[in-house]
Formats: sequence, structure tokens, C-alpha cells
Amino acid sequence: RGATLLTGTGARIDNGTLVIADGKIASVGGADVAVPSGAAVIEAKGKWVTPGIIDVHSHLGDYPSPQTDSTSDGNEATAPNTSQVWAEHSVWPQDAGFTRALAGGVTTLQVLPGSANLFGGRSAILKNVPSRTVQGMKFPGAPYGLKMACGENPKRVYGEKGGPSTRMANFAGYRAAWIEAAEYKRKWEKYWDELAEWEEKNGDKKKAVKKGEENGKEPEPPTRDLKLETLATALAGDVTVNMHCYRGDEMALVLDMAKEFGYKVRTFHHAVEAYKVADLLAANGVCAAVWADWWGFKLEAYDAIRENAALVDAQENSCAIIHSDDEYGIQRLNQEAAKAMADGNKMGLKIAPERAIQWITANPAKALRIADKTGALEAGKMADVVLWSGDPFSVYAKAERVYVDGALLYDAKDKRRSPRADFEIGQQGEGFTGGAGQ
Repeated sequence: RGATLLTGTGARIDNGTLVIADGKIASVGGADVAVPSGAAVIEAKGKWVTPGIIDVHSHLGDYPSPQTDSTSDGNEATAPNTSQVWAEHSVWPQDAGFTRALAGGVTTLQVLPGSANLFGGRSAILKNVPSRTVQGMKFPGAPYGLKMACGENPKRVYGEKGGPSTRMANFAGYRAAWIEAAEYKRKWEKYWDELAEWEEKNGDKKKAVKKGEENGKEPEPPTRDLKLETLATALAGDVTVNMHCYRGDEMALVLDMAKEFGYKVRTFHHAVEAYKVADLLAANGVCAAVWADWWGFKLEAYDAIRENAALVDAQENSCAIIHSDDEYGIQRLNQEAAKAMADGNKMGLKIAPERAIQWITANPAKALRIADKTGALEAGKMADVVLWSGDPFSVYAKAERVYVDGALLYDAKDKRRSPRADFEIGQQGEGFTGGAGQ
């Protein structure tokens, strides 16, 4: 109590109170919020509290630290369409990057396949909790994502391997795959309809067979195809489409294609020219996950500007997000958002901290379709909370305490709450506080 709260809903509460109980946020408000008797109270005057940071674009676990050829498992660069692969089958839970991200306030992250392919495979949405297995990290009830990529990467990787070698071939590849997936989806829908009709006629199948009264032969299901299954579920809206795309004109083409095949692009990733089509993104309800200022490694990023996030955010019904795509950037996403906010303010957009905090909390939760569970300090949501030493948009601020589902997983002042990966045990400099957990 006594802290400045940035709720992730666009509100700022000075001298605020946040109550956590049973892994959930119980109440949030000003100094008049009742604190249950017997509760452990943290006096936080001068400190700030935010929702846990959410990174929509991470490769922790599938490009882990230390990164060597033997641990590089993010890109299945063997065919332009590898929708059959799932990032969770590459994630190494012992990646020390997870604990470093936790120390930066990151409580949830989406781990994606790389961007070599037109269709890279399924993503995994994880809670940033220590676990022996990736299944122990998976965000409860979160939908899978599909990673797609446009622009330079696929045509560079496959240009000398039989294609695609041009942007037009990229789009031909997407469309051919969606056509095939739509037919696969139709076959399965027909099967389920026929099966339901057959079961209705036969009632209890075992009884019918026993009495010799079976009404017609049970329908045979189509052959299962993991690649087409992922694409078909994306067409049905059950898998979230994440599109790596730099140029504004290509984003517009992708939106046209999505309408052609009846699916929704949830987020454009990197999106360095999102400012050029910010109105189109807002009108179509599409998020833009961008860097603050890290992009100068491709020609398709030539028109990148530092005001990108702010200009996307300025649109009504917008969804601007700051992401990392980097094992170091994820440790300082609050500072990345601060840079983007400062650049917007320099051009006169007057972005308040209570607005900018949404770029790394509520908006990513919306993009990942978990906003009903996390991303804001609201009663009933998961108690994914960060206590900062000061204004989180100051370069001097540090995450002092990080809670995931109400559990204190990181405490900058307590070495016992400074987790380390198994990989680090016994190594020089283990842990990031000079001997974590000892």
C-alpha cells in the first residue's frame, strides 16, 4: 500500500492499495481500500506497481542461452510451410534467459518459432515460472498461436532452394496452403456432422452393435495431417495468427488475404512500417508489436522510425505493443516502452505513463487472447504483479518484487528469491545476484 499504481486499464492511482488473495487480485484502489486482517502488508510509499510484463515475441527456450548449434531449435528451415511443428517441443525450460526476464518483471511470454518460413509452426504461451517441463509453464487456457512470415526472410532462405524467391511467390505459397487447409477443414466438418447424425440414429453405439441393430456404417474420419490441422484451426479462429511483417504495403496485402480466406490476423510482429497503415490496423482490430528503436539490419526496415509505436497508438481503437525478440531486450521491456513513449512525446503526442504501460501489459494480453485472465490490475485477474523501486519508465527503476499468480518468485533483496536454472549450478557467477539461492 502507498504505491503509485499503473493499472493497465489507462488509470493511475496515487497512494494506492492492491490486495492479493489466493493467487488473484482481490481489490485495487486508493488508500481507503480495506486490507484484510492478518494480511502481510508491504509499505510501498515512493514505489510503483504495475501488472506483470507480457512479451508477445520471444525466443527464450528455443534459442536458449548459451546459444550454440546444438541448442538452436527455433527455425525448422527445411520447407516454406512447417505448420506441423510446435515451439513447445523445442523449449528448454532450463534456459537462464527465463530467470533474467523474470528479474525484469516479465511474467508471461509467447515463445515463437523463427521467421525463416512462410508458415513457421505453432507458438507456446508460457507463464514465467520455474519448471522441469514446458508443460508446467504453459499458460492455462491460452490458445495456440501460428507464426507466419512475409518479406525478406522466406525468399532469402528459400530463393536458392526452389522458392519462393519473390514476394509474389510468398503470397502464392500462403494462398495455396490456405486453399488446401480450407478443404481439409471442410472434410473434417463433414465427418463430424455425419458422425453426429449416425450417433443420433444409433443411440448407444455398443448396444446397437450388440443387438445387431446398427443403422448404417459408422463414418470413417479423414486422415489426420498435422500441418493442415494447424492451418484449419487457424481458419476456424481457434489458433491465433501472428504475422512477421515489416512493410506497410505487405501488411495491407496480408489483410486482403485474410479476408479472402476468412481468418483474422491478430498481430503484425516487428511491423516497422505500421505507422504507414496505422488506420488500417485499427479499423481491422489488428495489433502492431514493434521495437522502440532496434531494427537496422535489413533493407525492408529502411523506413523505420522511432515514433512508430506512438503513431500506431494515436489511432482510435489501436493496439500498440512493445516486444523484445531478444534475450537482452526482454530484460528491459519497461525501458524499451519508455523510449517509445519519449519519442512520441517529443513529437507532441502527450503519452502518459498510464497509457504507455498498456504497451507491455494489457495490449499484449489482448493480442494473445488472455486479457480476461491477466494484463491489468483488476479484481479477479491473476495476481501477476511487479513492484518497482520507482517510476518503471525511469532508467534507474528496478523490479524489486515479481509475483506470478500471487506467488513471490523474484525478490531483488533476497537471494533465496533470485532463481537460477539447473544449467547454472556450479558455474562461475551462477545466478544474477552473485550466488542465487544460497
